[in-house]
Amino acid sequence: MTDVNERDSALAAELAERAGALLLDLQRTSGLTGKELGKAGDAQSNELLLQLLAERRPDDAVLSEESADSPERLSADRVWIIDPLDGTREYGMPGRPDWAVHVALWERGAAGSAITAAAVAQPALSMVYASGRSTTVRGPHSDPVFLVSDSRPPEFAAPVAAALGANLQPMGSAGAKAMAVLRGDADAYLHAGGQWEWDSAAPVGVALAAGLHASRVDGSTLTYNAEHPYLPDLLICRVDLAEKILMEIAAAS
Repeated sequence: MTDVNERDSALAAELAERAGALLLDLQRTSGLTGKELGKAGDAQSNELLLQLLAERRPDDAVLSEESADSPERLSADRVWIIDPLDGTREYGMPGRPDWAVHVALWERGAAGSAITAAAVAQPALSMVYASGRSTTVRGPHSDPVFLVSDSRPPEFAAPVAAALGANLQPMGSAGAKAMAVLRGDADAYLHAGGQWEWDSAAPVGVALAAGLHASRVDGSTLTYNAEHPYLPDLLICRVDLAEKILMEIAAAS
């Protein structure tokens, strides 16, 4: 990793951690709950991240879930793709740890997904995962665990899990599911049916840096900074499982 990548990765981690601390404090002190807490968390975390990026990387563009999109990012060479609060619903529910903060950097001309720096904070677990930090992925479970959305699991998930002898488990937040695979708490994360670039950019950047597989569910490369930032499906898993899972998805689709 170059010095520039290292600095960007460190910044991504710092920003995700600071936004996560803000969100934890808001949970503790605001007196808000449910949708109102989620709405306030989205807005305040976004404001902080935009402020910090304007200060630290003033020449870079930003694509955020919580801000109006600008066509200017399409001609930019560096675009920060952020989700200030991934898992807004879970954040507003007492005791749910499966929410996250996503911060990723896309760079024009970079290989693959072109995400060159990324961080995912899971504040309720006191964890920040970043592309510039060494991570060891734990080995497989005797009974594989595949994670899916707890609100909209893909139709192919059940037949794919059955074919591979895996157990399906629901979980909130794309970042939380991806980091569970990275930690070795699960073996794969399968998603289809709708996502946006900010949902997956940072989790994919961290996962790829850790040596995991990340792709579309047809096996194609995940690409970012598109004119319409809709990126509807995703597979993150251990590398040794990728071909098997992709084959079963194709058979079930």
